[in-house]
Amino acid sequence: MKHRFLGTIWWLGVKELWSLWRDPAMLVLIAFSFTVSVYTAATAIPETLHHVPIAIVDEDHSPLSRQIADAFYPPQFMPPAMIGHEQVDPGMDIGRYSFVLNIPPDFQRDALAGRGAEIQINVDATRMSQAFTGNGSIQQIIQGEIADFMRGRGQAADPPVDLVLRARFNPGLDKSWFGGLMEIINHITMVSLILTGAALIREREHGTIEHLLVMPVTPAQIMLSKVWSMSLVVLAAAALSLNGIVRGLLHVPIEGSLALFFAGASLHLFAMTAMGIWLATLARNMPQFGMLMILILLPMQMLSGGTTPRESMPVLARDLMLAAPTTHFVELGQAILYRGAGLDVVWPSFLGLAIIGSLMFYLSLRRFRSVIGSMA
Repeated sequence: MKHRFLGTIWWLGVKELWSLWRDPAMLVLIAFSFTVSVYTAATAIPETLHHVPIAIVDEDHSPLSRQIADAFYPPQFMPPAMIGHEQVDPGMDIGRYSFVLNIPPDFQRDALAGRGAEIQINVDATRMSQAFTGNGSIQQIIQGEIADFMRGRGQAADPPVDLVLRARFNPGLDKSWFGGLMEIINHITMVSLILTGAALIREREHGTIEHLLVMPVTPAQIMLSKVWSMSLVVLAAAALSLNGIVRGLLHVPIEGSLALFFAGASLHLFAMTAMGIWLATLARNMPQFGMLMILILLPMQMLSGGTTPRESMPVLARDLMLAAPTTHFVELGQAILYRGAGLDVVWPSFLGLAIIGSLMFYLSLRRFRSVIGSMA
């Protein structure tokens, strides 16, 4: 009896895979989500400085001003354009320069004499993706060059405290490491929800759900077949993306165990596929399903801790999001992939996903049974 029960789940799942194979729109969505979307999310991080146009008005023409100008180079900045005062406003008005530095006359002499020396930084704040990060980087570069110049002339006093920065898990502070992996984590959530919901709605629209009702299958078997088949597709796509895009093209090192990560992803998919079936029982067609999915998916992903640290959120939001599977999945995903954590560290997240997934499957099964009962 047990073998017959499992065999039915297996063949129903195979049927789901064949249905997905004949759905080009879904195949394109899966391929795009785990390839192009992951790569662009990693390489187009808004805060990353890449070939930022910068200009310098050098009124000092001193060794110090030339040393400052030489400190800006690719790939963070484009080679500085040396311009005059009359070119500053027109250049920024048409968006030719994101930053313009104005080094005043006698800047080096005032710095060596210990008098107040100022450099004006003009920022195009309409480029929000670069303005804040670039402003801070430029200030650090200028201060570092001035300090090196002064030390070379024996006029720089050692500071009483020497601050040493050591970045763990991402020594180069490369934001593509964060963007690529988080995009895979987010797409595991999104695609699993879409595939299972679309599979059930597709059967209802094509009339095949009525065929299942006259067969000796139970609602639990139908649900489990959709869960394992769609989860398998998402896991395979995520594995290929991790190894082909993240490791291959982006050269992002994976610190922890991929087997442990995919074990956690399987629990997460169990919860999300059950949620997708529950949403599909509420919607009558794909447009309605899409609207319901947006209302649930966006808050779950925005408040999961993947975009903003949970510690910075209101206490009420943090407590409510403990009931969302995305919170626990993001937590275990970051701990394993970024910091190399083991099961002894992430077991609370595994337990949370198991509890939420079981509860979600139970609620979805009850709802699915009632819907099928009304159709019989």
